[in-house]
Amino acid sequence: MFPTENLERNAMPEWLIRDEKYIPDSDKDTFINKSILAMLNIISKIRSQNVYKREKFKVNVYFKVVFVLMLVILLSLSRSFTFVIIINIYLLLILSMMQAKEIVIILRLSAIMAGFTFIILLPSAFWGSGYSIVMITSKVFATITAVNILSHSTRWSSITSALKRFFVPDIFILVLDITIKYIDMLAEFSLNMLYALKLRSVGRNKRKYTSLSGIAGTLFIKSKEMSEDMYSAMECRGFTGEYLIYKRFKFSFADFVFILINMCILFIFVYLGRV
Repeated sequence: MFPTENLERNAMPEWLIRDEKYIPDSDKDTFINKSILAMLNIISKIRSQNVYKREKFKVNVYFKVVFVLMLVILLSLSRSFTFVIIINIYLLLILSMMQAKEIVIILRLSAIMAGFTFIILLPSAFWGSGYSIVMITSKVFATITAVNILSHSTRWSSITSALKRFFVPDIFILVLDITIKYIDMLAEFSLNMLYALKLRSVGRNKRKYTSLSGIAGTLFIKSKEMSEDMYSAMECRGFTGEYLIYKRFKFSFADFVFILINMCILFIFVYLGRV
């Protein structure tokens, strides 16, 4: 029996009986990891808007949209630094009533945009425009803060219903609504493809960046198929492109207080804004 085993062993190829000790070369996945984190960040921000938001003051969303738009216009037209400072203090007081996580996100974005504006305008300080730099930077900080407070305290569906109440064309609301949903779906699809690319990249993959062009092409084809499927589904359900509002308008005491505060802001603008 032993000679037979030795004969069979000698008949087998050397590469078949040799022990494998494959150790793949280390490779950097920094680009893929950053892309995955960016996709997760986009998905989390969009889906956080779809959950129920508990507001401290039950202010009607229609008044929120109107007065945020009014505030942005007043900040753009104002020449008074005192008015801009008052608005910044007012927005920071509202911001202090929100959750700590939302405060950090809003302040971080506002500070980044204000800092970027300051750096862009910094060369004009050599020509004696230092006041304009501080003025424009403060306006940018206030504008970004006001818009982000509206975004983080109001659901997307409520904002679209407010736009319909203000006679915004249905095609604009449709594009806005579908775009937000498509960003969420395509980000999740591309996230799964990035996971697959990372799992299949064993060892050093020199063609890793070229694979991203394949992901982009597949994402384009997938978006085209999804748009055709969505069009067919909307056509089968009889969607004519018209948005309807079923929620009744209710005026509350919080709305009255909010309108009174914004009327005071308008009065301050008239008294100081054009000075």
